[in-house]
Amino acid sequence: MSFKLKGKVVFFATGNIHKFNEARAVLTQHGLSAGMLRAKTVEIQSGSLTEIAVASAQDAYKRCHLPLIVEDAGLFIDALKGFPGPYAAYVYKTLGNKGLLKLLENVQDRKATFRSAIAYCDSETDEIICFLGEVSGTITPEERARDSESAFGFDPIFQPEASSRTFAEMTLQEKNGVSHRARALHKFAEWYLKQA
Repeated sequence: MSFKLKGKVVFFATGNIHKFNEARAVLTQHGLSAGMLRAKTVEIQSGSLTEIAVASAQDAYKRCHLPLIVEDAGLFIDALKGFPGPYAAYVYKTLGNKGLLKLLENVQDRKATFRSAIAYCDSETDEIICFLGEVSGTITPEERARDSESAFGFDPIFQPEASSRTFAEMTLQEKNGVSHRARALHKFAEWYLKQA
């Protein structure tokens, strides 16, 4: 049975209101409505963002049977050989920004890449489709944020290329103009609208 609002609405399975607000703003630009599914999805251990997102999307779809997306993101720091990569959420919870900055003390090469994998699942997809986005930048020497509300995850220490500000110093609209998540979401939305 096909979901009647296909092409107009999509659900985002996440417990993270910051991610959802960013996604909703991007999807609205394409004329799509977004609903937040506060589903706790399974998160497999893998070195691949795509594999993690696909497994989470499959798990979320089995629970609710709605057309949905799941996102997994990672911060890949060159000097740390790609660490924390897909383990960014765990590293943020355990070390936080201060702990990560401590690992980079006296390190000159501060290049890093934020990557996002958006996985989509519905009743008609034989296999889950993934959309990738990334942005290059640097890790700042200290945390910088507009306010406590914008200081989400590693945003206060990641400064994208061609910007003098961290993600956390930007408005939601400014961040969505350059972020890895927004790039993946734009690709998804363009594809999704063609399927309607």
